[in-house]
Amino acid sequence: MFVLHVALQGCLRGRDVVYGLTVDTGGHIRYLLDLVAASAQDPGIDRIVVATRRFEGPPGPDYAVPEERVGDKVALVRLASASPGYRTKEEMHAEVASFAESLIAWIAAQGRTPDLIHAHYADAAAVAALVESRLGIPFVFTAHSLGRVKAAMLGEGAAPRPDLARRIATEEEALSRASLVIASSRDEAEVQYAGYATYDPGRIRVLPPGSDLARFADSRPDPRVDATIARFLRDPGKPALLALARPVARKNLAALVRAYGESPALQARANLVLVAGTREDIDTLDGEMADTLRDLLMLIDRYDLYGRVAYPKTHRPEDVPALYAHARARGGLFVNPALNEPFGLTLLEASAAGLPLVATDSGGPNDIVETCGNGILVDPRRPDAIAQAALRILDDPALYARCVAGGARAAAAYDWDRHAARYHALLRSLRAPVPPLRAPRQLLICDIDNTLVGCDSALGIFRRWRSRQAALAFGVATGRSFHSAMAVLEQQDSPRPQVMITSVGSEIYHLDPNGTTYTADVSWREGVASGWEREALRAALDGLDGLSHQGPLEQRAFKLSYFGDAAAASLVRARLARAGLRASVIHSHGRYLDVLPERASKGSAVDHVRTLYGLPERAVFVAGDSGNDIEMLRARTQSIIVANYSDDLAGHAALQHSYVARASHARGIIEGVGHFRRAFAHVG
Repeated sequence: MFVLHVALQGCLRGRDVVYGLTVDTGGHIRYLLDLVAASAQDPGIDRIVVATRRFEGPPGPDYAVPEERVGDKVALVRLASASPGYRTKEEMHAEVASFAESLIAWIAAQGRTPDLIHAHYADAAAVAALVESRLGIPFVFTAHSLGRVKAAMLGEGAAPRPDLARRIATEEEALSRASLVIASSRDEAEVQYAGYATYDPGRIRVLPPGSDLARFADSRPDPRVDATIARFLRDPGKPALLALARPVARKNLAALVRAYGESPALQARANLVLVAGTREDIDTLDGEMADTLRDLLMLIDRYDLYGRVAYPKTHRPEDVPALYAHARARGGLFVNPALNEPFGLTLLEASAAGLPLVATDSGGPNDIVETCGNGILVDPRRPDAIAQAALRILDDPALYARCVAGGARAAAAYDWDRHAARYHALLRSLRAPVPPLRAPRQLLICDIDNTLVGCDSALGIFRRWRSRQAALAFGVATGRSFHSAMAVLEQQDSPRPQVMITSVGSEIYHLDPNGTTYTADVSWREGVASGWEREALRAALDGLDGLSHQGPLEQRAFKLSYFGDAAAASLVRARLARAGLRASVIHSHGRYLDVLPERASKGSAVDHVRTLYGLPERAVFVAGDSGNDIEMLRARTQSIIVANYSDDLAGHAALQHSYVARASHARGIIEGVGHFRRAFAHVG
């Protein structure tokens, strides 16, 4: 497979990238180069080319070199556009048409046409769309950051400044044209993109970036780096609050300085270390970076933080592990106060190096902290919350140790090889689609967690069994959101479902004819919306004893999710009845409580799908393991309870007709389907 990446922004070269050299020379370049390096390890990838702009003059001659070999399979080509010099990301739109013509001419001169284009940032997607229109090459889109998010951060609401309005329009077009959109986090897929008119969740996949974390886990202090920091500080041995980010407004470093400056307790407890890009003279920096650094220096002066804040002028890429080690050796922590962080590679690096995190609750850190348990999320607009979280970790040795232990899990969870394997599987499925069954004769719907997945060997057996079921449509029903469910299924290499019933039955998605993307079931959505009073339900349950909110990503348009025990579930039902509010209350695993539209459940969703497929009741099998599967299992005559069930499922009065498998997880599903098929054949 020949993959062509297009990346127009920043100062891109194959090695020794100077991050922070310009305002747009940042994380997306690191992401791209790491992705390309991991992709090149796959024998099925024949050739990778990264196409970027060629420009002359500042910031250096490297960016005028027409081609740079990066590896045996990888080349970086620089193509001309209308303007010969460097262009900022705000100016890049004017280069799109001319760069596209150069790229089309370059493709025509190759002996082989790329199979797919992967566009990075919206202007690159605009280029890819022009190429697709001319040559028919489909493209994949990674936004990296979004204009609507930036507009919201700047408080501009529905009337963004002209350059942002243009960027947002380009992003809308990119979302409507791309064959597949790759997001780094659930927040990006489910919250950030949701503000776009062309938002289509079924064409978005969450693939967390990897990171080469070994060199951070093995990091050691460097006397030179330590000395660079120590020269600013009166007591350089105190714990360090380390921030490592480009000095741009959205990184919100000013809020961290305010948090520190307004907290005498934090000043007494720790030093603040700000590693904000690389500079020789502030006046030579891009406008936004220069303004941000001046603001930081003014705040340091205002709070009279001299001797307590370090702000070194330069650092080399190879110094980064030693910066983390500096903070670790002093019992410090890493702080990311960004207004929004699309992913957050520095969080993984810091965690691997042994640092607890205080991180923004907007963006990728939600996923990282949930997965690894390595820190505390805060509202980045509240300096007091940043200071309180830092003090909480520093003053609680047990919490500090738990965060350090959680960080050690980062390397396994965020690995480029795993990312590349899922990425390539998606690219191959786009090239060689396997369309869903048009007229299945049977349908199997099963829960995901602890039913389909949970035992690797059982899933392997299920995978092989599924490949032999020619007339069987396969689907899942889960409490997870679509993107969370899809990420688990793809990570586990599950067979691709033809239908996905998600968010405890409140949403349904159907596999598209291309065999890769999904389309939301609009008729189901309209049906469950009838009578649903989400805000009234939320208000009625606020403050109820024993009930606490699950994270913001677990709250869906047709689902309110809480933590609570069985007693809390009873209180919820009673409170809603007294308020005259109608809803379905699902309690599972002793602690998860979901409030849904009255018409929504896994059971009613399965019946909706059965009707769409025109199947009789006896042609449908369902399988589950917990309380949130009860509605699905009770409604089907051919219901399967896997052996590793919870919530006393086998003893439930409404499930006595179910088959309780002797085998657990996916083996139990196969056993149950076999049981009902034999029973039906015997009756027949």
